Amino acid sequence: MTSRTRLHGLWPALLVLTLAGCGTEHADAGGEAPVGAPDPAELEARAAHLQTRTDHVYVTEIPGYTLALQSVGVLGDDGFGSSYTDRNGHVIQLGVERAAYSPADCGEKQPADGSPGYTVCEHEDDGWYSATALGHAYARTEGDVVVTVSAGLPGVDRATLRTAADAAHRADDAELDKVLPPLGEAPGSQPIERGDLPPNGDGAPNNEVGASG
Repeated sequence: MTSRTRLHGLWPALLVLTLAGCGTEHADAGGEAPVGAPDPAELEARAAHLQTRTDHVYVTEIPGYTLALQSVGVLGDDGFGSSYTDRNGHVIQLGVERAAYSPADCGEKQPADGSPGYTVCEHEDDGWYSATALGHAYARTEGDVVVTVSAGLPGVDRATLRTAADAAHRADDAELDKVLPPLGEAPGSQPIERGDLPPNGDGAPNNEVGASG
């Protein structure tokens, strides 16, 4: 995935394939917060290294889902995107982007990439729910950014997606410290242990059950 991608069109589908094709590193959702408050200047620097801003970093909480750390990245010029996965491989994307469009545009415009048109476009509380034949999303405007939570169909139902949307919020310092990659380290840059490669030589991968780690 390129460093600058918009949160519509093919991005959700490509991200699902990316997560399915590699190991998934998850954030520790239940661990204790690090000792000592994070340095705000360091957090700003880590966000800048990711080409985003700390006030554009949002997180959410979804029962049964955890944040896939290697999915964290920039959207558009200085937005933020991440994905949450469950044990069954379902993926929910969270995106925050300074965009020149409104969530209500779903009722007036068709996707620019030629994908199937919207089958649902409904105003709901402070945002909008939209759906196509391939996926659905909740979106709302907060200040100068649009916060979007999206997922494929039929893997993630509307109630679960609404839970994710309702819980989406700007990350506090402790959450920023968990989500933002350390300075000098790109998201997902850590090597993934694989058990299907032979320890020596150029032999073929071992495809026996239980070989992969």
